[in-house]
Amino acid sequence: MAIVWKWSTTSNRKTMLSRKNKLLLLKFLSLFSIVRGYNILMIALAQYLASIYIIAPNLPLRKVIFDINLFLLVLASALVIAAGYIINSFYDSEKDLINKPRKSMLDRLVSQRTKLSAYFVLNFLSVLLASYVSFRAVVFFSSYIFGIWLYSHKLKRIPFVGNMVSAVLAIAPFFAVFVYYKNFETVIFVHAIFLFLLILAREFIKDMENMAGDMAQGYKTIPILYGVRFSKICITILILVTLIPGVLLISNFDVGYMYIYFICSIALLILFLLLLWKSTSKKHFVWLHNILKFIIIVGVFSILLIDIDLVLNRIL
Repeated sequence: MAIVWKWSTTSNRKTMLSRKNKLLLLKFLSLFSIVRGYNILMIALAQYLASIYIIAPNLPLRKVIFDINLFLLVLASALVIAAGYIINSFYDSEKDLINKPRKSMLDRLVSQRTKLSAYFVLNFLSVLLASYVSFRAVVFFSSYIFGIWLYSHKLKRIPFVGNMVSAVLAIAPFFAVFVYYKNFETVIFVHAIFLFLLILAREFIKDMENMAGDMAQGYKTIPILYGVRFSKICITILILVTLIPGVLLISNFDVGYMYIYFICSIALLILFLLLLWKSTSKKHFVWLHNILKFIIIVGVFSILLIDIDLVLNRIL
């Protein structure tokens, strides 16, 4: 009898430990979902690739990769972006229940109090890391943190302004690296404009994608105030303007084999416009959002095409 009781007690303990481990795993996945860890990893990779092949192409690979200041800038950027996603999730928790019910249920495994604690800790660590680089880095990241908070709390509810600010905040981490290396060549600005316009167009698409939740929470976005047709016109203008830096990068600058990426991007953007005017439902807008996201992600890896020989020499 004692043996049976002992076995039963041990079995219950194992079951409890198993449940705790599962709960911890779910909470970790929830936090990873909230901070969008995959996006942060992609941004960090993009910062390094941009530094190596666009912003500081004349520096030896080892000098860029093992630059402690660059590492701290990238890490500080990652922490601020993670904190930004957290505060955005904090303010949008009710809206996301409508727009993203599955993701929202996972995100709610982490309490609002835990989110706020993580938000302050991540921002503090980012400024602390920036202080090692320079006072200017501290000012930049402090302003960046304030800008993200102001956007999440107020500006995102203002049509046009919210979209513009969101796109600016998205490319701000690259500005930090750009200022660090003090490279002011025109090609960098053209690359930045191309990326900025793509992100801005994606923000307009997201407004159409999230109309149900925005209306329920009283958000005054462009499609709600002016209609879906007006939003499509704005997006069309943005995409057409985006083609200009794309063509310039192919014809006026030496981008190596990356011209293939820009040609394919232009073709895909033209297809995007055709699909845009046929889109009528949230499902269609999600597809359009994913097309722009695909172009941006592929663009990160396409940086390696700028100089294939340089890539091979640096690797080998």
